[in-house]
Amino acid sequence: MSGLLLFFKSLHIIGVIAWMAGLLYLYRLYVYHRAETEPVVMERFRVMERRLWLAITVPAAWVAVLAGLAMLAVAPCTYLPQGWMTLKLLLVLWLLAMHFLAGGYRREFLEEPFPLTEKAFRVLNEVPTMLMIGIVFLVIYRPLWWWWPICR
Repeated sequence: MSGLLLFFKSLHIIGVIAWMAGLLYLYRLYVYHRAETEPVVMERFRVMERRLWLAITVPAAWVAVLAGLAMLAVAPCTYLPQGWMTLKLLLVLWLLAMHFLAGGYRREFLEEPFPLTEKAFRVLNEVPTMLMIGIVFLVIYRPLWWWWPICR
């Protein structure tokens, strides 16, 4: 494996870890924010959510996505012909959708009425976790189904 590929892979892993930490914590903050009634505490949640979103979650998502794309660009025939990668990329698209949904909810929390219920946010909090589990198992096990050679 080339040094450049290993560099991008390292950045990708670091980005994914930080992105998942930010995304999981953000949805958990939404659960607590939705349940809160005290204006001072609600404002504190808004500040925490904004800082988490802007300082960790968004930059980490950029690092994860750009490093992942760089890996595919540096070694397309290493990953793209493998069927598990197709499914992984579909799960990543779903994870990106959850990311943008979280950003939208952050904006909606700036004014009332609040989006969704506390219970709905509890459910949404689990979706990125399930996606992460699926992605990790695909990357580790790399199942051979759904495979076609495009780089011969």
